[in-house]
Amino acid sequence: MKKNLLHEIMSLAWQLVKRNGFSMSEAMKCAWANMKLKAAMKQRIVKFYFKKVDGSIREAYGTLKENLIPTTSGEIRKKNDTVQVYFDTERQEYRCFKKANLLNIA
Repeated sequence: MKKNLLHEIMSLAWQLVKRNGFSMSEAMKCAWANMKLKAAMKQRIVKFYFKKVDGSIREAYGTLKENLIPTTSGEIRKKNDTVQVYFDTERQEYRCFKKANLLNIA
């Protein structure tokens, strides 16, 4: 489990270096923050901040906890490694943000 997690963090870090021009230090910090956010959202509702595509800062309350998310049916979407999908508890719908744009976890 731990080895798989470290592999996922390093893969995300290299992706951030290649696609977004991050330094390796910035990429590792961002990758760890994304993994911590994902782990926290599987446990509870989390408040976090990210930069939207238009440059504004968005405060979001999201979760990935099974019993807080309504059941989904229908189309299966193709996986995108550059974005983090979460269930927005304020708007009661799925949302996503670019992993490179994560700013802070509150």
